[in-house]
Amino acid sequence: MQIVLRGAAAGYEAEHTARIFFPGAEKAAEIPETGDFVLAASHEKTDFVLLRQGDSLCWRGALRPADADGEYALCTLLYGLLKQQTGQNPPWGMMTGVRPVRIIHDLRAMGATEAEIEDRFLGHFACTPEKFALARGIADLQRPVLENADPMDCSVYAGIPFCPTRCSYCSFVSRMVGDKATRALVQPYVDKLCEELTAIRRTADRCGLRIRTFYIGGGTPTSLSAAQLEQLMGHIARTFDLASLEEYTVEAGRPDCTDAEKLRIIKQYGATRISINPQTFSDEVLRNIGRRHTAQDILDCFAQARAAGHENINMDLIAGLPGDTVEGFTHSLKQAIALNPENITVHTLTLKRASNLVVEHRAAAYDDVAAMLAQGDLLWQAGYRPYYLYRQKGTLQNLENIGWAKPGKECLYNIYIMEEVHTILSAGAAGSTKLVIPGKRHGKIERIFNFKYPTEYIDRFDEVLARKRGVEEFYERYTTQTLCQL
Repeated sequence: MQIVLRGAAAGYEAEHTARIFFPGAEKAAEIPETGDFVLAASHEKTDFVLLRQGDSLCWRGALRPADADGEYALCTLLYGLLKQQTGQNPPWGMMTGVRPVRIIHDLRAMGATEAEIEDRFLGHFACTPEKFALARGIADLQRPVLENADPMDCSVYAGIPFCPTRCSYCSFVSRMVGDKATRALVQPYVDKLCEELTAIRRTADRCGLRIRTFYIGGGTPTSLSAAQLEQLMGHIARTFDLASLEEYTVEAGRPDCTDAEKLRIIKQYGATRISINPQTFSDEVLRNIGRRHTAQDILDCFAQARAAGHENINMDLIAGLPGDTVEGFTHSLKQAIALNPENITVHTLTLKRASNLVVEHRAAAYDDVAAMLAQGDLLWQAGYRPYYLYRQKGTLQNLENIGWAKPGKECLYNIYIMEEVHTILSAGAAGSTKLVIPGKRHGKIERIFNFKYPTEYIDRFDEVLARKRGVEEFYERYTTQTLCQL
């Protein structure tokens, strides 16, 4: 399937409205002579959409009211045609954004009534009542967290771009530590990461920022050796005031590189939350995605984490993995619940272009993935509540990822970064610092990017440090702007 766009209103939203129904569709400059395509065309006063699929050709046209939003009018016309012709009823309707909950926060901040917010979801976006209720419930849970956020709060993220093996669904920038060339990179990378974190602490102090949460992610942070992990976390403990943090997370995700010693180090150096991510408890599905460990290894790792004193553990599961079934996913979910972790995050498989699943053409949309997500009722019954939600392009059946937590165990970093309420200072290869204007809810956001690959990050490290000046310039502009308004 190809997507052809014509006219000023036929842009990003029209393209991704088509991808709700045809996730793998490619944008084309011209109408193809053969093959399937979607056409969305806007003119001065009219809109026109067309679908050619197999031997079928169908279209719709409409006059656009003078006061109508041209982009929305075209997308509505296109959505209606594709919904009718495919027989699909997307649960999030024609919503293309990744942050449904943020829409509710924004509308409430602008003074919208609850009835107006409901109409926005059910009418404007054509979401199902179930998805709106899910988003509104999460917004209600997040509300006190966001209301208590200070304009000069921030979080720090440190990225470890290494893994023991590459999962078939993954598209992150990461290197396999089993490779000799990669092993030679790890120690220099850790050295530079420590140096950058020192620079971040100094930058935060100069800007008057208060660091509230710290997150070490990846990749797989525990792919570092125990000595390297201790070097990194020891440096963080000496450089940052851990006592002032609300939360300190380390992803200890994979049992094939997480052992009792590393779990002890993580606890000893101040982490208050970790992730141990099975993705599935099926040995067959683990093999399908390229994991070199068993379900029993996950159980053993979890037991070691509890023995090391970890009292706030997250576990990730993925719905729609190759070879999984509704029954298999339900078993995995029940097994995770039986372990009684504080958080369980349920992702829907996303087909990313750089992943092996897509590159090797081994992926197919899993028909029952919605039935897998419906097992979330088991989480409700076990006392978990959904506390954050996001969507991604290429996710099976246009569904969502949901973080579930026991009351009081919500991951604050996940809420802060997803709802974009304060600055995230990012260290490491592929790091993206996100600067949020203090006190301006969902106002202008600026980004500063680190180099993408570990070799480039190491070789051009002076430039990485130089870019920290951009953080200070951002807050200097804010301070100047605030003084001018007084």
